[in-house]
Amino acid sequence: MILFFVILITVMAFLGAPIFVFLSAFAIAGFLATDISLSAITVDVYNNFANNPLLYTIPLFTLAGYILAESNASTRLVNLSRAILGFVPGGLAIVALVCCTFFTAFTGASGVTIVALGGLLLPALLKENYPENFSLGLLTTSGSLGLLFVPSLPLIMYAVVSQASVKQVFAAGLVPGILLIGVLAVFSGTVALKEGIKPSRTSLAAILEAAWVAKWEIAIPVIIVGGLFTGFVTLGEVATLTVTYAFIIEVFVYKDIPLRQMASVMNRSITLTGGMLIIMGSAYSLSNYMIDAEIPMTILSFIQQFITTRWAFLVLLNIFLLIVGCLLDIYSAMFVVVPLIMPLATHYGVDPVHLGIIFLTNMEIGYLTPPVGLNLFIASLRFERSIAHLFRVSVPFILVLLVCLGLITYIPDLSVGIIRLFGIR
Repeated sequence: MILFFVILITVMAFLGAPIFVFLSAFAIAGFLATDISLSAITVDVYNNFANNPLLYTIPLFTLAGYILAESNASTRLVNLSRAILGFVPGGLAIVALVCCTFFTAFTGASGVTIVALGGLLLPALLKENYPENFSLGLLTTSGSLGLLFVPSLPLIMYAVVSQASVKQVFAAGLVPGILLIGVLAVFSGTVALKEGIKPSRTSLAAILEAAWVAKWEIAIPVIIVGGLFTGFVTLGEVATLTVTYAFIIEVFVYKDIPLRQMASVMNRSITLTGGMLIIMGSAYSLSNYMIDAEIPMTILSFIQQFITTRWAFLVLLNIFLLIVGCLLDIYSAMFVVVPLIMPLATHYGVDPVHLGIIFLTNMEIGYLTPPVGLNLFIASLRFERSIAHLFRVSVPFILVLLVCLGLITYIPDLSVGIIRLFGIR
């Protein structure tokens, strides 16, 4: 009967059943097979949700990101970035990288970034004679770059799932995130030089003017990072300040969003948050079953027969996570996979915070790979190009990201070094 149930659930998954349905169904099948009362599912989910002080920050940061995406903040930030970086070879391409990173860090959703900035940046890139394929690949890739920066929702969710310090996870993403942007910026500058694209002129007056126009928005990262790492406020208080500040400046200062429109913005934000929490609850149930059934330890025992070194384990881990990124969205993968790989990583001496950065970097690449690469689907709708074409033009960027993934994986100081340097707890 249990075998029939598992086969049925698998068929449901391939037929397109919502992911929370088959996650919950697998958890129920597992508990039934081990004669554990199904009430354990409710108790475990309640305990994980009720005792976690980070969860209520998720809807707040999500709403702040959606408010910024709905306003004209994208235009102001692009103008500022262009004034500052326009003189650099590939300046406009680097502007695209920086602005997309900012938006994804706040929304936690690369699709929102592609929709919000794609229509603004693609015509600008083409106007400056950047090749169309390069421009499409750049914008498709840039949609997920902000996942390693404060206050990215995946960073918070990893801290929740792994029970790591959220401050350490935030700090650990900084240098790897800068590395990804830096290497892609060099690649973009090389393309610009090859195509003979001349940098635009800028001046101190233009920079100051653009900064004055965007002054309220460029203060947001200062509020978050300054407040959190100085210890004056907690993460929950920072989240509350951020969404309140974003609401005031976009509705009452810039007046980009009519007050009557806020209900629609909140509705879209709540839809994302609600879906995430439903998947999280379902995945908690399945994870608890796997832990009770000692599945991670069984996998560890099997792996130990073939993998004896930390380096070999990291190679296997990246291959596994790249495959996972092709098949699952980032939140589903996080809730299901992280509890499985945590004991394995600990056994091989991989720091949990370092593991989180490896995991999220793999998921960034997963956004660009079929069959579930979200960036490809969103970009296909936004730019009216086929998914196959967008994947093809993204391949050079994926190769660059894979090189960075290797550096992040095998040089742990890129992520945990800043934690040790400043003694972050």
